[in-house]
Amino acid sequence: MSKAPPQMYAVHSPDRLKLLMERTGTGESITSRDLAAAAGVAHGTIGALMSGAQRLVPEDKARAITTALGVKLLVLFIPMERSGRVFVPAQAPAQASREAV
Repeated sequence: MSKAPPQMYAVHSPDRLKLLMERTGTGESITSRDLAAAAGVAHGTIGALMSGAQRLVPEDKARAITTALGVKLLVLFIPMERSGRVFVPAQAPAQASREAV
């Protein structure tokens, strides 16, 4: 029996991640290196999430990052559908902008 792929989570926005790093749940700021160390993820992963080069991480990494930031999972991440893993929320603002015109 094959193992199911992990649930993937998309970062809401790089700006939200940066904001949460400026003021964590404790009110302190945290650097990308310190966040990576506290969450047990690669520093490159944090950097890629901050720059927007990477949008998705497995659930265990998403939970570790938000735990290190002192916030709830859904404050920073959006759960992705298992089928297709299309990042629909990125399309929503563009669609809303077109409808507003």
